[in-house]
Amino acid sequence: MRADARRNHEQVLRAARDVFLERGLDAPLEDVARRAGVGIGTLYRRFGDRDGLVRAVLLEALAQSRDAAEEALADEDEAYDGLDRLATYLRRMLDARVAAIMPMAVARGADPALDEPRETSARAVQALVTAAHDDGTLGKEVSFGDVGTLLVRLSRPLPGGVDPALDSELAHRQLEILLAGLRAGVPALEGEGPSRGDLRRGRSG
Repeated sequence: MRADARRNHEQVLRAARDVFLERGLDAPLEDVARRAGVGIGTLYRRFGDRDGLVRAVLLEALAQSRDAAEEALADEDEAYDGLDRLATYLRRMLDARVAAIMPMAVARGADPALDEPRETSARAVQALVTAAHDDGTLGKEVSFGDVGTLLVRLSRPLPGGVDPALDSELAHRQLEILLAGLRAGVPALEGEGPSRGDLRRGRSG
């Protein structure tokens, strides 16, 4: 892909992510093109239709999640423990502003093209959670499902037209409060948090 085509591609994906977060996946594609600074024809030529654009946004989000988790796990800083690595992943993904789009896409129905990328991403995040369990920095009762849904909730924009910069600052502050609570040891919880299977069953229900 030529440099200008790559730049347009990335601009459309960023714009789509932001517009979908603000207005949902049925937001007018003309708004996406306008925010990206490209013509609507460019958008359709590159992504085909709305489903193609949504798929592209999700594929990028899953790749970001996988890469962030793998890089955090591979960090060789001996001062870092399992919770530090999990925190690094969560901070990076909160900056990416993509986690809240996932439940929207799931609600639209299954897309086989996302199955393998979703599994690869989930395995990488599960490895982070397992490492934090193994070294005792994350309570066993805090599960993959807790981590994933926490990230989704923090990634959702606040209602009422809050300035995006302030919204991001507050989300990061709330993440740090939660991480401090995990470091101190959360109060005893009844049972373990939801597993990946629990989340899948909840979606289908």
